[in-house]
Amino acid sequence: MALALYPGTFDPFHNGHLEIVEAAADAFDAVVVAAMRNPGKTAPFFSDDERMSLIAQSVQHLDKVEVVAMEGLVIDAATNLGASIIVKGLRGVTDFDTEMQMAQMNRHVSGIVTMFIPATAENGFIASRYIREISKMAGDVTDLVPDPVARALRERFL
Repeated sequence: MALALYPGTFDPFHNGHLEIVEAAADAFDAVVVAAMRNPGKTAPFFSDDERMSLIAQSVQHLDKVEVVAMEGLVIDAATNLGASIIVKGLRGVTDFDTEMQMAQMNRHVSGIVTMFIPATAENGFIASRYIREISKMAGDVTDLVPDPVARALRERFL
């Protein structure tokens, strides 16, 4: 059974993330979406529990997907889960440069292969940091995020 790990901070989870999860669910027997805590970033906008809940609500239509919260190295998470593949989404060249270097390092250290799934043009420009900025300024992001995330953002900023 091919188990894929899709790690990220997902803060917040948006339609670009959802697109990658759906593609991974089509390609693999099972997918674990891991809401990771990145110590190099500021405190998360949504807590671990909130991110897990929002992701779970957003992917509930996908039977083969599980959502977890993890911290530490992605390769450790993949190993602990028994994942044979790490899935990463790519929006453009900048993502590719960064993700390729991480993929090569992860494979060297653990032997685990990374598969890249490119975003479509309709989602390739979406970034969580822009979602947060627009939401903080009372902008409308409902067409950029799944419904559960849109509701949570509205509640946060009412």
